[in-house]
Amino acid sequence: MKTPKKSSAASKPKRAVKPIPDGWHTATPYLVCAGAAEAIAFYVRAFGATEVSRVPGPDGKVINASIRIGDSMLMLNDEFPEMGVVGPKAGQGSPVTIHLFVPDVDAAFARAVKAGAKVKMPVTDMFWGDRYGQLEDPFGHSWSMATHQRDLTPREISAAAQAACG
Repeated sequence: MKTPKKSSAASKPKRAVKPIPDGWHTATPYLVCAGAAEAIAFYVRAFGATEVSRVPGPDGKVINASIRIGDSMLMLNDEFPEMGVVGPKAGQGSPVTIHLFVPDVDAAFARAVKAGAKVKMPVTDMFWGDRYGQLEDPFGHSWSMATHQRDLTPREISAAAQAACG
């Protein structure tokens, strides 16, 4: 008489789980947005983001979402003030800036402004070798964008910084 084969999760071969999933980096920005669904749509228009996932809550708020901008992931969710989860517009803004390196900063910057971003610093050639500008998105998050134009040594950057700052 054969013993019946057990069919439990314990008998299935385990797949190796990667501690950092494919497509993700060690550090990943996580934004809280008043209107996460609108934020996702804005990031698609402004930065060419691709929505990867979205977990809606029973009230329609976004509990968690992931988007990809270039080769980087970003996560976001709606505000949940009852749990102390609020975006930068609920307080004094955010001290954090998300930086994007792009092939053509002028075109990328113009696209973001056309989508509704506010210019904080126009695109300018900077002493450290980048063409660089800063924006604020409609949800209060700060973004900087740059195209690297010149490779400089730390000594050259330091000298250029001293000249630029007087």
